[in-house]
Amino acid sequence: MIHRTLPALSPLDPSSTEPFYRQIHGRFRNAIASGVLKPGDRIPSARALMTELGLARGTVEAAYALLSAEGYIQARGQAGTIVTPGLKPRMPVALPEKPSRSASAAAGFRPDSILPFQMGLPALDAFPRKIWARLGARCVRSMQPADMAHPPVQGLPALRAEIAAYLQVSRGIACSASQVFVTSGYRQTMELIAQALLKEGDSVWLEDPGYPPTRELLGQRRITTVPVPVDAEGLQVAQGLKLAPRARAAVVTPAHQSPMCVSLSLPRRQALLDWAARARAWIVEDDYDGEYRYVSRPLPALKSLDREGRVLYAGTFSKLLFPGIRLAYLVVPPSHVARFEQVSEVFAGGSPVLMQAIVTAFITEGHFARHIQRMRKLYAQRREAAMAGLERVLGPHFTIDVPPGGMHLVLRLKARRSDRRLVARLREEGLYAEALSDWALHATVAPALLLGFTNIESQAMAQKLGARILRLL
Repeated sequence: MIHRTLPALSPLDPSSTEPFYRQIHGRFRNAIASGVLKPGDRIPSARALMTELGLARGTVEAAYALLSAEGYIQARGQAGTIVTPGLKPRMPVALPEKPSRSASAAAGFRPDSILPFQMGLPALDAFPRKIWARLGARCVRSMQPADMAHPPVQGLPALRAEIAAYLQVSRGIACSASQVFVTSGYRQTMELIAQALLKEGDSVWLEDPGYPPTRELLGQRRITTVPVPVDAEGLQVAQGLKLAPRARAAVVTPAHQSPMCVSLSLPRRQALLDWAARARAWIVEDDYDGEYRYVSRPLPALKSLDREGRVLYAGTFSKLLFPGIRLAYLVVPPSHVARFEQVSEVFAGGSPVLMQAIVTAFITEGHFARHIQRMRKLYAQRREAAMAGLERVLGPHFTIDVPPGGMHLVLRLKARRSDRRLVARLREEGLYAEALSDWALHATVAPALLLGFTNIESQAMAQKLGARILRLL
């Protein structure tokens, strides 16, 4: 419907020499030509559009008459006016400029698609949709007027309490509900941290290779990012001390380093905490999939070792439930709860109460814990199936890392070829992959593909998809 697409139309320009009716004509014509408005879409009545734009009805009718005469729209009486069915674009659509490598890499995190090997997606086929629908219907039926007002910016109190209880049991984090701040995702979590604790010109350690959106987010705020190399024990704290001993913060993924899947060793964890205590710096622990470990029990969170109140713990429901939920959370030290409350009142809009209520019920009734247990078992099976199927087809061309946990595989190319170019070819063929080179800033990394395995249902499926990759080598 037109009300969904109107924001994409350019605003009218009162200073232009072009009359308003011609501007309206041009906006609709461009929207039709670019595909924003499609054949058969209904457009507003002249009366509705004149009210919305604050123009005389005759101005809008003149624009519609011109569009009709050119064949762009048709009047259907009581059914309203629609874009002419079967209409093909009559004007060329300008192609966007080719993005830079960094912009292209950032845009890939994450696409709104479901492709084979797509990273960042849990097993969508295994999600308990019937249970979710039942809880959702119940929450909708029980809605009261108070639930329809503006949502609490720190999060629904019941959900904050459930998250705090869950973290104490599953991740060894002792925290109260007041320390938990519900956000709309990792990006908002980082924005909240940056607003509360960082300022322009501060230095922050980042893992190298590491999650590209983090450096993009901090870079937009003119915060200096310091790439610190990663090895088999995780972040090289000693190198961080050499590069920027007075950094204001460090962002780390201790459970499964993103993207190498190694775990931050205990000596490194202690060294990182010691540095933060001495430097009065902050550690942001991004525990995006710490629950999914297959060789042993999930590792305790770094936050569970924090005795000085220097660790901020960031979690998400995107990997545990599904990305469309748009819910994440941040646990802050008790000493800074008031500061984060102040900042969230200014910069946070709050997440929809209905979705928070459904998640709360999902946790309270035990579905959340059971779902994680099922997914941990399922992902272990799918990891083995994906590795076996890909190894059988791609063994001569790739070395496949065996991760102790996480949700993706690292396929290292044996021949010296561009992982970025191969990823581009895979995307053109409808297969998803990410190039390890796009995750590295200063670190020298061998070319490799990052492939999600959570939606690979069998070894046969992995072999079939591997054969498609093979054809593109």
